[in-house]
Amino acid sequence: MSAARPSVEVVTFGCRLNTSESEVMQRLAAEAGLSDAIVVNTCAVTGEATRQARQAIRRLKRENPAARIIVTGCAAQTEPEVFAEMAEVDRVIGNDEKMKAEAWGETRRALSQGPDFGIAASEKVAVNDIMAVREQALHLVDGLTGRSRAFVQVQNGCDHRCTFCIIPFGRGNSRSVPMGEVVAQVRKLVENGYREVVLTGVDITSYGQGLPGEPKLGALVRAILRHVPELERLRISSIDSVEADPDLMAVIAEEERFMPHLHLSLQAGDDMVLKRMKRRHLRDDAIRFCEEVRRLRPDMVFGADIIAGFPTETEEMFARSLAIVDDCGLTHLHVFPFSPRPGTPAARMPQVARDVVKERAKRLRAKGEAALAAHLDGMVGRAFSVLAETDRVARTGHFTPVRLRRDVAPGSILTVTVSGHDGREALAA
Repeated sequence: MSAARPSVEVVTFGCRLNTSESEVMQRLAAEAGLSDAIVVNTCAVTGEATRQARQAIRRLKRENPAARIIVTGCAAQTEPEVFAEMAEVDRVIGNDEKMKAEAWGETRRALSQGPDFGIAASEKVAVNDIMAVREQALHLVDGLTGRSRAFVQVQNGCDHRCTFCIIPFGRGNSRSVPMGEVVAQVRKLVENGYREVVLTGVDITSYGQGLPGEPKLGALVRAILRHVPELERLRISSIDSVEADPDLMAVIAEEERFMPHLHLSLQAGDDMVLKRMKRRHLRDDAIRFCEEVRRLRPDMVFGADIIAGFPTETEEMFARSLAIVDDCGLTHLHVFPFSPRPGTPAARMPQVARDVVKERAKRLRAKGEAALAAHLDGMVGRAFSVLAETDRVARTGHFTPVRLRRDVAPGSILTVTVSGHDGREALAA
């Protein structure tokens, strides 16, 4: 017999930050008295992400015709009218509003009037100016339903204006959660049984701006590890390597509980492309950072975001992005075919033909698959401590997935020996 659908279901797209916020929203919506509602927490990182959200909304309404559909997240913040004009959508809530109890109370009151299918699109929208938000509250959660690791949002927004990126307009300017509140939340999660915590945000290496004394990310990580000694594993989400502070580098070198995996926001491997992206690092900066981190922590594994087919990118420029996989020793690649976002400077630059963009993304993915396979080859015959995500899948400290031979309790930490791999996952003996 299948489990009943919850009275408030949240469908999440995009980043770990959205995953964390979805857990808070589900609680706030339920506490506000909403029922038979589906909340779609959208992503705006690419045009494809927005398209997938719209497609999912139509499918969810077909499958649940009586449910009220509420749309929020970055795409709802940046393009509220696109979703408000959909007949399937009953309410559009902004990224700031979605984390406030009063917004969910107002949504319940608005939807309790009945299914007014003739309502004007503008009357569905509750989206304020995200740039006016100056503080970041800590949204307390006891854990994340069905997840073996917990995410803690320490920062939101971004002060940088990369030419391809619309996320600052969905998230606002950078703001941070006070250090003491973060430490208290991590302690609470550990008391509730979580053995691994991931610090998340939009630009977490900008952590501390606007807080008293402006502490850096490294100081926050040190404080967590010092004041929550029971925490067994700590990770951080995607970082901008040029903002890695000395304390963070010292943590990498000294703290075994800090997991040996960093995901880098590289975006390209060619200096001209990086300049046109308005990134703050050059190719050699990225290579030097990886070399220095490996000197401090020889077993460190790197992941990275790389965009294929950025406007004006030539074959020679792309070749340097392809080569940076080897030059930085990347293992886990996130490849994004360039997708122009209306309102961004990159959308007005000379575009690369779509078939060329797709072909370059395919080659970059193949390069990433080869790098992962080489990493998996090096794991065979070795023992690793892994955290079980499900009853049959776990991850090493390097964030490499391992397929287990027997069922284990999610959240368990165990030691396994790798006997082989299938190109995507290591296989436990």
